[in-house]
Amino acid sequence: MRTTVPPTGVVISGSGIWTPPHIITNDELVDAYNQYAGQFNAEHARAIAAGKMEEKPLSSARFIEKASGIKARHVYSKDGILDIHRMRPDFPERRESEISHQAEIAATAARGAMAEAGKTASEIDAVIVACTYTQRAYPAIAIEVQHALGIENGFGFDMLGACSAATFGLHRAYDSLMSGSASCVLVLHPELVTPQVDYRDRDSHFIFGDVGAAMILERADSCAGGKGFDVLGVRAMTRFSSNIRSNFGHLSNAFDGDPFAGDKLFHQAGRKVFEEVSPLAAGHIKDHLASHGIRPNQVARFWLHQANINMNRMVIKHLLNAEARPETVPMVLDHYGNTASAGSIVAFHFHHQRMQPGDIGVICSFGAGYSVCSLILRKR
Repeated sequence: MRTTVPPTGVVISGSGIWTPPHIITNDELVDAYNQYAGQFNAEHARAIAAGKMEEKPLSSARFIEKASGIKARHVYSKDGILDIHRMRPDFPERRESEISHQAEIAATAARGAMAEAGKTASEIDAVIVACTYTQRAYPAIAIEVQHALGIENGFGFDMLGACSAATFGLHRAYDSLMSGSASCVLVLHPELVTPQVDYRDRDSHFIFGDVGAAMILERADSCAGGKGFDVLGVRAMTRFSSNIRSNFGHLSNAFDGDPFAGDKLFHQAGRKVFEEVSPLAAGHIKDHLASHGIRPNQVARFWLHQANINMNRMVIKHLLNAEARPETVPMVLDHYGNTASAGSIVAFHFHHQRMQPGDIGVICSFGAGYSVCSLILRKR
């Protein structure tokens, strides 16, 4: 699994995670949803019988695990989700003088990454918050985190990229380091996704969980002790599709109707996404590896987007013509759920310690857009 590909001079030297304190199991989620569905069907029995409305199908823990591989998820707020009269999380709104929810969890994850990389605030000169949603448009969450951590140098900004946001953020950090506009970049993924879930929809109510993740990227000449991973290459691609979509935004305030209606929240054509994104991601990874003279079977670890266990199995099947082995393709979605863009970073954080110098790894995210982004790494 060793290669002679020269390093680019950029290193991933630390990662950190913030895990929410609350857990919702499939059984808990199903119990709340089925109570809601039963109540809905009873209240609209005549309209359903007349064909004017569709009956709400019931869910099951077995259905969820088979469809996704998810057994539980960590969430920022639990009670509101399981309240059949609310069916959405209950976040206490904070005053403008308080640190925001996303900045708080991003800063917590950041401290872990900084400790692992051995970096102080004075050594970081760029902060990028890259995630699926930010809780406000401005000021940037990244600038708030920069202030909270005492990072007085450089700049910070937010960027969105749905399920590929984290790897696109790492790509942008890599570009900044290669161009010389930064020497040490903190990339953050505070994924508070549960507010964008329609918990009244059987096909999507179980998918997402919340998490915070962070990574430090820096120039190799400033990375002490030869630790971390050399970045051998980065590659991204996008292709438009509406098969995964969220329509909620500031313009929702200008439209008539319910701004929290199901079509404004996360929704997808799941079967089409599975059939179209899996080969797209596999082809992207294969071509990226080939451009560096690396074969898929030379890769020791694939840290893939944690959306669906069946999708990841399909990606690996395309790449290796073999079943995915846990030690080669680690999964965290069974206990974390789909944490949007942060999933591949969470997988990396928990499953890179046993790699040996020279081992090759690939971080890859894929999803809405369609979008795919990958980084080829080599253990130092």
